[in-house]
Amino acid sequence: MNHRPRLVLAGLSGGAGKTILTLGVCRALAAAGYRVRPFKKGPDYIDAAWLGLAAGRDATNLDPFLLPEASLPGLFLEKSRDVDISIIEGNRGLFDGLDVAGSCSTAALARLLSAPVVLALDVTKMTRTAAALVAGVAAFEPGLALAGVVANRTAGPRHRDIVRASIETLARVPVLGTLPKIAENPIPERHMGLVSNREHGGVEAILDNLAAIVREHVDLDRLVAIAQAAPPLPGSAGASAPVAAPAADAPVIGVVRDAALWFYYPENCEALERAGARLVTVSLLDDAPWPDLDGLYLGGGFPETQVAALAANVARRDHIKALAEAGLPIYAECGGFMYLCRGLDLDGTVHAMAGVFPVNTTLCAKPQGLGYSLARVVSPNPFHPVGTLLAGHEFHYSKCQAALGAGSGPAAGLPDPEAFCLRMERGVGMHAGRDGLVFRNTFAAYTHIHAWGAPHWADNFVAAARAYRRERGGKGMPPAAGRG
Repeated sequence: MNHRPRLVLAGLSGGAGKTILTLGVCRALAAAGYRVRPFKKGPDYIDAAWLGLAAGRDATNLDPFLLPEASLPGLFLEKSRDVDISIIEGNRGLFDGLDVAGSCSTAALARLLSAPVVLALDVTKMTRTAAALVAGVAAFEPGLALAGVVANRTAGPRHRDIVRASIETLARVPVLGTLPKIAENPIPERHMGLVSNREHGGVEAILDNLAAIVREHVDLDRLVAIAQAAPPLPGSAGASAPVAAPAADAPVIGVVRDAALWFYYPENCEALERAGARLVTVSLLDDAPWPDLDGLYLGGGFPETQVAALAANVARRDHIKALAEAGLPIYAECGGFMYLCRGLDLDGTVHAMAGVFPVNTTLCAKPQGLGYSLARVVSPNPFHPVGTLLAGHEFHYSKCQAALGAGSGPAAGLPDPEAFCLRMERGVGMHAGRDGLVFRNTFAAYTHIHAWGAPHWADNFVAAARAYRRERGGKGMPPAAGRG
């Protein structure tokens, strides 16, 4: 049995204030000397990045859709090892899931991990009604351990006193804090949620301010006590011990990390290392020559925010196209796919990208794919066996379109649907219910995957990188030149 102090911070809906609360709690506890491991329920990259900064440790996403449910306790046990407390931020409403049964909800995850739940409750313009809501939450689903409430957006001392007395007297659930209204959102939002920490200055000051608010208005000692009282968890960590140092002849896989592309689950990179790769960080934006590579991983991100710099770095674009033409194994997700296209259309101006695939992407005002996805692999590629059903998610405001001059009509110039190697059983994909373009050993899709939910992926990627290395006599692609 494993003692893992833990708690879930949840809300009744998106926008209830749970992210602000979770960031403040993580930062305040870390500043007090606790070793804090943050977790995010759901596939979100941006909240997870902020949580990692607040706690001083990478956040781990826990999601019953992306990962087999049976593997979630093992992942939690692995990542909560050697810390004092684990804080799990929920997503959307506590009971909101894929269906009327609430499958894959935050509540379902809390039950799976036997984790106590603290509810962040927006009490704007209510008093006694707050008690009715809390009582309903406490009684709604068997097995949920509702351990307390933090009332959010309280108007003043009188309001706080009435809300606290109502909840504790009528719903018989302890109130662990009463947060005031914050005049301005301390973390601005954009079309995919919170602005990324890479685009917003003053991150440390923002987090320190949230920690100060939480210290003043939330009983942190009681939160810690609730977490420490969580029951022991059976089972064992899901992966073997820490990643070993790479062998001298390990294939080298470049991972793009810069202001344009930075959406990665830490476990994906760890899986590549466990499969035997040596990872190196590279950038699409700077002038630094790249080392010899045997593979390249382009994650998601916001290429549209760096589009001028990406287009201006002609040498980098040409080099990546040469890598693809030479057969280097390249795996790209969402933003990485956008970069590998011929162009990115932003407000009517098409900016040149790497040109590996003969299509453009266009940034739209509304989501083009947003939510969980299921994709069946229907044609050969280096990474996913044919017949595999990939559980993933889409998170994009861009859409795939024909490149300029490719013809007319809604689908003119786009590949035939049969040219895509993924058939969407849930979700949108690139075109006509399909996703996943392949060019030689390059694969690109809007679909994001998690390595624990696609355990074949890392082994296949590293095997392809080894094969490429052997074909080139033990050397990867020659280093890239500087900016053109």
